[in-house]
Amino acid sequence: MPTDVVGHAPFLRHLDRWVPAALRRARRATVALGYDGSDPHLAEQTVRLAGEHAARLRGCRLTVLVLAEGTEELPSRIGAAEAELPAEVAVHLMPGPPARLPVALRAAGAAGAPVLSYLEADDPVALTAAATGRSAEAFVVAGAATALRAGLIDAGFALATEVELVDADRRLGFGTGSDRSLEELKETLWASGLRFRDPDGEPLSSASPVDTTPLGRALLGELTRHGPRTVTELRRYAVTATAYRAADAVRALNELLDTGQVTRTPPDGRLGGDVLVTPVRSAA
Repeated sequence: MPTDVVGHAPFLRHLDRWVPAALRRARRATVALGYDGSDPHLAEQTVRLAGEHAARLRGCRLTVLVLAEGTEELPSRIGAAEAELPAEVAVHLMPGPPARLPVALRAAGAAGAPVLSYLEADDPVALTAAATGRSAEAFVVAGAATALRAGLIDAGFALATEVELVDADRRLGFGTGSDRSLEELKETLWASGLRFRDPDGEPLSSASPVDTTPLGRALLGELTRHGPRTVTELRRYAVTATAYRAADAVRALNELLDTGQVTRTPPDGRLGGDVLVTPVRSAA
């Protein structure tokens, strides 16, 4: 997969889930793409997916904003997809870099509605614009050396994660305000067949069974630094601060419990979200 389109497939999978949920919740929503436009497939598929969902949810309003320098092929591909859209979907193609996202969102009338952005840049202006509004989410692709999680948090997202890809010089980031959406995005990334860096910087394969030993060390380090944490807090740490998923955190915690490196309160029962996990000092 070419490095410049490595994020397209997982973004489209997330979009497929996001659109119907956003429209049922708010009745109108905006999807914004900020990229160079060299691959028109992303914009074309985004428009087609928007049309499919809007056709099933009558009375809703969905806007697709494509902010791209583009090629000669981009307008024709978008136009062909737009010709098949129901009246509930509006498409706007605007030239320019992702830094123009604030202007583009205002022009598209996105204020007050959920917005999902796809950006192939870590521009602070674009990230801040993507974080503005209700139920905002952003999927970002940048170079492997770029600290996307910090940039997304600084932009205003309550929750953010990033993964470094092993087979491409790229890092994928995601900002949201929803734990559920964050966990679903992580599952989507793992289902895409991409390989990530684990907390030790080693390749992490999505093949089963998943080696959660590096995650266990990371969770133990978090507990040692900050003291007891609930399972919910540790699941969130795994999803935001590492390439692992929430379910992997539960497996890693069970391994730590089995080896006596942590204790739990209460000591028995299901390892639910409100269970408090404490590091054993000798293990530190």
